[in-house]
Amino acid sequence: MSTTQELPIIFVDDNGLDAARLTDTQRRWADANGFAGQAGKLLALPGEEGALGGYLFGTGKSAGSSPLIAGLAGAAVGAGTYRLEGAFGDPTLAAIGFRLGAYRFDRYRAAKEVPVLTLPEGADSAEVERLVAASTIARDLINTPPNDLGPDALTAFIETFAVERQMTIKTITGDDLLEAGFPMVHAVGRASAEAPRLLDLAWGNPLDPKVTLVGKGVTFDTGGLDIKPASGMLLMKKDMGGAANVLGLAHAIVSAGLKVRLRVLIPVVENAIAGPAFRPGDVLKSRKGLTVEIGNTDAEGRLILADALALADEESPDLLLDMATLTGAARTALGPDLPPLYATDDVLARELMAAGSLADDPLWQMPLWSPYDAMMNSKIADVNNAGSSGFAGSITAALFLRRFVENATAWVHLDIYGWAPEARASRPYGGTDQGIRAVYGVLKQRYPA
Repeated sequence: MSTTQELPIIFVDDNGLDAARLTDTQRRWADANGFAGQAGKLLALPGEEGALGGYLFGTGKSAGSSPLIAGLAGAAVGAGTYRLEGAFGDPTLAAIGFRLGAYRFDRYRAAKEVPVLTLPEGADSAEVERLVAASTIARDLINTPPNDLGPDALTAFIETFAVERQMTIKTITGDDLLEAGFPMVHAVGRASAEAPRLLDLAWGNPLDPKVTLVGKGVTFDTGGLDIKPASGMLLMKKDMGGAANVLGLAHAIVSAGLKVRLRVLIPVVENAIAGPAFRPGDVLKSRKGLTVEIGNTDAEGRLILADALALADEESPDLLLDMATLTGAARTALGPDLPPLYATDDVLARELMAAGSLADDPLWQMPLWSPYDAMMNSKIADVNNAGSSGFAGSITAALFLRRFVENATAWVHLDIYGWAPEARASRPYGGTDQGIRAVYGVLKQRYPA
């Protein structure tokens, strides 16, 4: 097949073949192959003289289909140029879905040519490009192994990211973190051969509403002295998934020119094991002044986030939002595809869930249940980082973080997974974006360009 030939992918609802305008030969072929618009089913169509004439693609019952179901087609077709026809729904979402489904991470193997999509009529080309780029940033970073994306390499990427988007950037590294007031970022990362650091990016008009994003940037997590089992470390390259998704979201915000003063804070560390490693039983002082007893060195993400959130909170942002691959309890509660959302503003939480539903980027609000604060009591410090119980682990982690936010008008915490254990529409196996489209959709409504 020539890669310059544009082939149709004809979207067909359940039992909707009559509307597909097929030739008699193609209709008989579809019937003979049992094609009736089943969700995700792709059928090659015969063309003239034995050539490929395009594809039928089933969307199933439209009410139950993913808005980005076109991603299954993007993942299944080979190299070539395609156009969408038929019942594909919103043209912008369909194009985003197709492009995200065609995503490949080929850094460590021979690259395969990806399918090219001619944008359907009515699609917002700028929106497609920015949201596909936002997801790709997150996916590429998460998929990169820690030998090529330690603290130094992630910092270099972020510095380039900032320059390309005309963002200011300030980096505090190593022992300078102590002098600058970030003792928990320093403690978590000091055992690594690559120094811990905090990156502070800014963009936009200082007079516009303040939106601050904080992303957990643990480039690899051994668990520290409370070491993880081997099976628990296999995916720990994704422990910087919060930072990766925050960067993707920042790209979308800047690309769209939203009317915000954007600030991005990313604490970057490797939770390694060596002589200087922080220990179970240590008591750390935080930027906010609260003392934290270390009940478990594998609950390190909340420590570095706490220092960054305290910094963000000092300027009373209109919205403070953090993303973090924080707890296994979140996956136990809601699985890998549905991140818990915690918010101090219930109206905002409902807006985020609605936007996520529209963009196939689901979120689910969980309670900041204050009685569980007592689970993190310490007999010698203000709070324990791990708590005394195995119950409600995602909630108690969110409650821990809430202690470091007082002044922000609204605070949102997303406990994301950042990984697709099985391929589905618009999400191939591997590192994935979560929360970007949902949050961007709300920000676009609240702060339009």
